[in-house]
Amino acid sequence: MQDKKIVIVAQIFISGMMAFLMTGFFGALNMGLTRDWLSHWPLAFLTGWPVAFALSLIVSPIAFGLSWRVNRLLGQTD
Repeated sequence: MQDKKIVIVAQIFISGMMAFLMTGFFGALNMGLTRDWLSHWPLAFLTGWPVAFALSLIVSPIAFGLSWRVNRLLGQTD
């Protein structure tokens, strides 16, 4: 298992990048690439990032557990 501090820092970066990309993508999908979309994107990102980070703390252990199981089933253990 990875060092806990590394996992937390990685989750901060990953959740930030995903929140930025997802809010931008779905905002543009719903509103089009307009000035209105561009003015709403920062607030959507700032709202989404903490939510994404909190949820990543919940789903991360599940994802790691599933990854271990899949690797075990495939016979790829380290």
